[in-house]
Amino acid sequence: MRQLIIVGSGPAGYTAAIYAARANLSPLLIASSVTAGGELMNTTDVENYPGFPDGVQGPELMDLFQKQAERFGTEVVLDDVVKFELEGDVKRVTLGSGAVEEALAVIYATGSAYRKLGIEGEDRLSGHGVSWCATCDGFFFREKVIAVVGGGDSAMEEATFLTKFASKVYVIHRSDSFRASEIMLDRAKENPKIEFLTNKVVERIDGDELVSHIVLRDTVDGTESTLDLNGLFIAVGSDPRVHLVHGQLALTEHGTIAVDGRTSRTNIPGVFAAGDVLDPTYRQAVTAAGSGTVAALDAEHYLASLPREVVAKAAESASVPA
Repeated sequence: MRQLIIVGSGPAGYTAAIYAARANLSPLLIASSVTAGGELMNTTDVENYPGFPDGVQGPELMDLFQKQAERFGTEVVLDDVVKFELEGDVKRVTLGSGAVEEALAVIYATGSAYRKLGIEGEDRLSGHGVSWCATCDGFFFREKVIAVVGGGDSAMEEATFLTKFASKVYVIHRSDSFRASEIMLDRAKENPKIEFLTNKVVERIDGDELVSHIVLRDTVDGTESTLDLNGLFIAVGSDPRVHLVHGQLALTEHGTIAVDGRTSRTNIPGVFAAGDVLDPTYRQAVTAAGSGTVAALDAEHYLASLPREVVAKAAESASVPA
């Protein structure tokens, strides 16, 4: 049994691990077997994270997070959690490998997942022209015509990045006003390869083995039109990954994990939340990192409140090789 398990390997999870490890909590951090590192692994230039005046690549930043956490004694496991048992003094976390890890405290920092459009052809053509990750798949669309769906910063960043490969990039948005920051929107509008199609929604994605075209509906007059494409990138937001704790952790009206005020404390003693999984508003790497700090400090205080012999036994168990 361990003192602390951290689930999630984005800025929140790794920052929590850094603080917890420096507090001698010997945390186990469970990172996904597929998406370790969180959404920043799919980001190119990160220009707004403090300490990097010239910017930094997302994967490079997350690699630095991991190395810093491991430097202080965090154990990182690349596996997926399939079950949580959070009630009671001892928390149990079952992994895809079948292993069951136990701890006195858990920090839940699983982040968010890309949101789908929910339209015909989306799932069928996923990986065959439909993508949610420009940095993963942009290379495959050299000199192709593609489109990005969305109106926020992510959509503008995806579109701008894709102009490095594509001959033409459409930005499709359901209205003529955008959620994107002014600097990101202006950058996209100034790019000669990008054309904006506003007041449009994608009704259907067509193609046999690969995307060939999409059907658009005008949100003003309802008319439909066809747009020939080689690829469609979807950037319409994300949803918190909370499916594994439904029925255990209380949720807010936004579907995020409910916490006590500005703390990370959930409705179950010894279970803490951090990052995008509790944040429906800001969803930035730096706010997630700050949230991870809060969770680690809250977990440390919780463990300090437990009987000394219980914590000592957990610490001793974590130090014994399996």
